[in-house]
Amino acid sequence: MNDSDRDSEAGETWHPVAPPTPRKGRGAVTNLQGRYEVDQREAFDDGWQQPGVAEAGEGDEAPALRTQIFTEHAKTILTRNQSPDIPFSVSLNPYRGCEHGCIYCFARPTHSYLGLSPGLDFESRIYAKVNAPELLERELSRPSYEPEPIALGVNTDAWQPAERDMRITRRVLEVLYARNHPFAAITKSSLIERDLDLLAPMAARQQVVAAVTITTLDADIARTLEPRAATPSRRLRTIRTLVDAGVPVGVSIAPVIPFVTEPDLERVLQACADAGATSASYIVLRLPWEVAPLFRDWLAAHFPDRAERVMSRVRDMRGGKDYDSAFAQRMKGTGLWADLLKQRFHNAVGRLGLNERRHGILDMSQFSRGKPAPVKPQLDLF
Repeated sequence: MNDSDRDSEAGETWHPVAPPTPRKGRGAVTNLQGRYEVDQREAFDDGWQQPGVAEAGEGDEAPALRTQIFTEHAKTILTRNQSPDIPFSVSLNPYRGCEHGCIYCFARPTHSYLGLSPGLDFESRIYAKVNAPELLERELSRPSYEPEPIALGVNTDAWQPAERDMRITRRVLEVLYARNHPFAAITKSSLIERDLDLLAPMAARQQVVAAVTITTLDADIARTLEPRAATPSRRLRTIRTLVDAGVPVGVSIAPVIPFVTEPDLERVLQACADAGATSASYIVLRLPWEVAPLFRDWLAAHFPDRAERVMSRVRDMRGGKDYDSAFAQRMKGTGLWADLLKQRFHNAVGRLGLNERRHGILDMSQFSRGKPAPVKPQLDLF
């Protein structure tokens, strides 16, 4: 049915919904509803919105959105998993939500549990777990605690902008440092350099490894893809700074996005090897739950010329779907294009001397349990 047929049947003019308008410094272009909201809303253009005019005035971008930081007193701080395709079983995330605003972030749907949007809310309404260091110290002091490396900042970046003032991650590191407890960190932020006074001596004791995520070397793409993370060139400098301080550094090429970041794969690996990284890994674009429509909106806003090609290739690697959550497929994809990408990665890693394994086993033998943290008595209600 063409537009004229639709008009005649409805008895009124039909207006297609215009592509979402980007906001400066934000990854998501909409505040998509979370899947647990009861009332559902559907966008409809009534014809009053003119092309190229934002909601609050003329211009190419919608109004800026201010970040709000909320304090949260968590009940627990260590998260455990048994996923066979994840190289760690214990993780710690000092924040919920992430101001970096990476449009592809697999953690976006977790904001739905808070009754918030995985879109703009996820990157502008940040929850800081202010009691994380105390909870960690209490956990490490338990007689039943069995030490194993902790992955820091997996869901949301532990060194995101809020950390400059909140310093929760810094205090967590101080606990790990005092207890000689090994951990692995992953980040897109140069703020990790602030904590080299703790990281360097722990690295000398084989108690820390770091990974820096770099998706592309194109600053223009990065500006819309992960708008408030450090620039690609700044992340390369961070790799060099960590390596020079003795901290083992790997690079995570995540995610690989067909026709957007995928052409950059070999160049990214070369640049990271030149910066001193000694290992590498990659993950194909993942679009679980609300991430899929958010990413499609981002494509429509920033890459309308190749949006269909990108999604078609994604589905080629996901069994015809936007996403396949099966453990064997979710990280690398399947099919011809996934195999070709794997070959390209292996060839580059071999040529550059980047192994795909994380650095040697972290030393747990120096762990000091310490004294249990005092437990505050519970107050009577009456």
